[in-house]
Amino acid sequence: MNGLASTTPPAAVDGVFRALSDPTRRSVLERLTHGPSSVSELAAPFEMALPSFVEHMKTLERAGLVASRKKGRVRTYSLVPERLRCAEDWLGRQRRLWEKRLDQLDSYLMKMKEAEE
Repeated sequence: MNGLASTTPPAAVDGVFRALSDPTRRSVLERLTHGPSSVSELAAPFEMALPSFVEHMKTLERAGLVASRKKGRVRTYSLVPERLRCAEDWLGRQRRLWEKRLDQLDSYLMKMKEAEE
């Protein structure tokens, strides 16, 4: 992959991007930057049935973006920010690849322009 290989398995990266693709899940992650919260606290701003909201939480947990613990009847979620690193790394590799390609295109176009003069 042109020296741009990742140590994160592609399936893990796919899971993170799948989890981030939904605005409800992104909103939950933003909320969790302020600290752990119970499912009911996290679900309160959303107009959806609790079982539907819990599915969002399961998606986030499967992606490794949140961790949960249960104490009695209360399940509390917390952010696992390190997991966002694989998305950040993938995006960084793409940015570097396209910057290199655009630099090459710029160089080629400049040579063509100079050849015309």
